[in-house]
Amino acid sequence: MTNQAPADDRLIVAIDRPDALSGLQLAEQLGDAVSFYKIGLGMLTGGGLALARELKDEHGKRIFLDMKLFDIGATVEAAVRGLAQFDLDFLTVHGDPHVVRAAREGAGGRQTRILAVTILTSLDRDDLDAGMMRAGTVAEMVVERAARALEAGADGVIASPQEAAAIRSLPEARDKLIVTPGVRPVGAALGDQKRVMTPAQAIAAGADHVVVGRPIWQADNPRAAAQAILQEMVSAQARTPNT
Repeated sequence: MTNQAPADDRLIVAIDRPDALSGLQLAEQLGDAVSFYKIGLGMLTGGGLALARELKDEHGKRIFLDMKLFDIGATVEAAVRGLAQFDLDFLTVHGDPHVVRAAREGAGGRQTRILAVTILTSLDRDDLDAGMMRAGTVAEMVVERAARALEAGADGVIASPQEAAAIRSLPEARDKLIVTPGVRPVGAALGDQKRVMTPAQAIAAGADHVVVGRPIWQADNPRAAAQAILQEMVSAQARTPNT
């Protein structure tokens, strides 16, 4: 792999592979077409943190560590302090204000940016009812959770692209990041996602980064699939006035 990253890092590829070796092989296939990777809980016991460090330190990639931390404040603070020493780019915690505040303390001014999870993009109102969450539309709850997390000090939020525009309009969201999973290119299978948009729609709605996994790594040619998504975003932006 080359150490030269492309200028457009709005695409974050989720390396949802079973172990670090297969994750590294995917990154090698993608080469300089992709500069930003997400590594989540599914890879934690398969060498995910080691892969994150290798991609960052040896290949110059940006890294989003998607841990979705949730616990009492002291535990979250300690966990974030340990992870922040690696100076990875993004780290997720749940958007509860006490969790966000603890994560900010743990980050201690290092470069790792704390992103707050609002409501998972695989959930809908029926799922929230089953979890005994209060009444209200999913969109309303996402926006409210985003506002509270940002007030508590989050550097940005994780939300579906369907809520990105409403979050972007919040006063609290000024100069903050919006990262959107639940992104699927036109014609791609939804998988376990329920609140989705295309990459171009997500960027137009106000997302700073889109996260795409299976439509890329399940493709016959992952590099070509990633390049097509990037081109779709660039073309959509070029068609939008005043951008």
